[in-house]
Amino acid sequence: MVEFRMPSLGADMESGFLREWHVKTGDPVRRGDIIAEVETQKGIIDIEVFDEGIVGELLIKVDDKVPVGTLMTYILSPEEAKAGIQPPPVAEEKVKIVQAIRSTAEKTGIVPEVHHIRASPLARKIAEEKGIDISTVKGSGPDGAITRADIEIAAQSGVQAPAEKTANDSIRMAVAAAMSKSNREVPHYYLQTKVDMSRALAWLAEANKQRPVKDRLLPVVLLIKAVAKALADVPDLNAWWDNGLHRKQDIHIGFVVSLRNGGIIVPAIHDTGKKTLDELMKSLSDIIPRARALKLRSSELADSTITITSLGEGAVETVYGIIYPPQVALVGFGGITEEPWAENGMLGIRPVLTVSLSADHRATDGSTGSAFLTALKNYLKKPEQL
Repeated sequence: MVEFRMPSLGADMESGFLREWHVKTGDPVRRGDIIAEVETQKGIIDIEVFDEGIVGELLIKVDDKVPVGTLMTYILSPEEAKAGIQPPPVAEEKVKIVQAIRSTAEKTGIVPEVHHIRASPLARKIAEEKGIDISTVKGSGPDGAITRADIEIAAQSGVQAPAEKTANDSIRMAVAAAMSKSNREVPHYYLQTKVDMSRALAWLAEANKQRPVKDRLLPVVLLIKAVAKALADVPDLNAWWDNGLHRKQDIHIGFVVSLRNGGIIVPAIHDTGKKTLDELMKSLSDIIPRARALKLRSSELADSTITITSLGEGAVETVYGIIYPPQVALVGFGGITEEPWAENGMLGIRPVLTVSLSADHRATDGSTGSAFLTALKNYLKKPEQL
C-alpha cells in the first residue's frame, strides 16, 4: 500500500487547490497515469501517479486547499484490494485532520481563494487566445461546464479578461518569491568561459542537410546535450541541497521557457543524458508549447536536477542566473557573437558563445565549477561526440 500525497511542484509551492479527480475509488492505475488536476500559481497542473495498483478512498474533496505533503489517497496492490485490506491507522488519523480543517473552514466561512471553474481544456485554450475572462462566462455544458461554444458567444459579446487577472502575473509572483529567497539564502558563486562555436555550427549545418525542414536541429539542442554529458563527468552539480549534497543519478534538465505575456516557467526535460539530439529536439517541440499553455505534468515541474537559461535569440552576451532550490547550479548561455579569436598564434573572427555557471558554494567550489565548464567546452568543440 502506497500513500499518494500532494506533490511539491517547486520550492515556491506551499499548497495547491484540488480542481478535479480523474479517478474514483477502485479504479486501476498504472505508472504515469494522470489522476488529478491541481491549481497552483503556475496554472492547472496534471498530477501523475508513480505506482501501479488500485485507487483507495479519495480523501480530499474538489476545491479543497491542500498543503504540500498532505495525504490525498492511497494506492493498493491488486492483492490488497481483493483481500479488502484497509489503510493503516496513520492514514485514518490524517483523514481526521483533513476533515477537521474542512469542518472549521465551513463553520468560519473560509473558502478557497480561487473558485473552481468547470471548463473543457479546449474552452480554456480558446479563452486564453481570445483574451476572455473565463470566470465571467456562463457554461451550458453538463453541471454548468463551459464549452467552446460558450467561449465563442462570449467573444462575440466582447467579454475581455482584465489584465491583472492573467496567470502570468501569478507566475511572476511565484518566481520572484522563489528567486528572492534563493538570493538571500544560497551562497552563489559565478564562473564563465567562452567557446568557439565554429566547428559545432558547421557540424550542425551539415547534419541538418540530411533532415526534413520540420526535423532540423536547433543549436540549443547541442547546448542541452553538452550540459548533460558534462554533468555525467562532474556529477556534483547534478544534485539537490537539503542539509547536505544529494547527487541525482538521472539527469533532468530544467529549461527556462518565456511566456507570451511575460514571465517564465521551467519544465524539466527528463533523462536528458539518455536522449539523442533528435529526441531532444522532439522533447523541446513538445514541452515548450505545453509550458506556454500552462499544461504541464507535475513531474515536469518538480524533477529538474539543474537549470539551463538560454538568451541566444537576443543581443545579450552573458547571463548570470539565480539558482532554483533545491538545485545547486544553473547554466546560462548568451547569444553567439562574432569576436576576434586567437588560436595557434593566428588571429581571426569566430562565432563565440559565452557560457556562465551559477553554483551553490555549500555544495561545490570553484574547482568543481571549473571542471564542469571545461568539460562542457570540450564537448561543444567536438559536436560529433554529442
